[in-house]
Amino acid sequence: MNTQIFREISKGGLIAWYKILRLIYQKNISDVYEVQILLAYFLGQINQLCTPNQLTEIATGEGVVNYFVYTEAVSRMLENGTLELAEIEGTNYYRLTEKGIEGAEKFKKLVPKSFRDKIYAAGLRLFVKLKNDRDVSFDIKPAKRGYNVHCRCCDDDMVLMDITLYAPDQEQANYIKSKIQMNPTDFYCRVVDYIIENEEYVPSAAEEQGLF
Repeated sequence: MNTQIFREISKGGLIAWYKILRLIYQKNISDVYEVQILLAYFLGQINQLCTPNQLTEIATGEGVVNYFVYTEAVSRMLENGTLELAEIEGTNYYRLTEKGIEGAEKFKKLVPKSFRDKIYAAGLRLFVKLKNDRDVSFDIKPAKRGYNVHCRCCDDDMVLMDITLYAPDQEQANYIKSKIQMNPTDFYCRVVDYIIENEEYVPSAAEEQGLF
């Protein structure tokens, strides 16, 4: 790593050194023009309708972009015609124009790849969470000796799994819920795999003789 840095310095002098330090220490993008490119790149790559609130959460929620710089960038994109607000089935979404699509592809490398990766990953996480919230529902109710955690997993209108789990107290009931929420798809797949691989219990000879 050090050798590579010194090579870059020897090639480009102080300018190269400045660029390297900027990539190492920069935690978010503060240049409005770069943020415009970053947002256009994200909207062009994610292939998902994105509401204003969702885009704000994706860009600023994990510190990729400063909130005030973000709002200025969006305002300029709407003004220069690279971004438009489209109403689809009663909901407003941000959508790139042809000008925005062309600009994102042409100028994307002006924004460090690390930031492009960060905003794309943040978007994927948010949309996965939103889908899980839609497809997985929970209902925790007191039982005679503890709590029942009712979990229902759906895919659109189809119910994939409807299961109730017991917990001795409310704290553990909430813990069960939180663990399933972390990755409901994996939870569902593990349950199905266990059912498929489950076999009839056959006691050993020692158990039959009452030794264990």
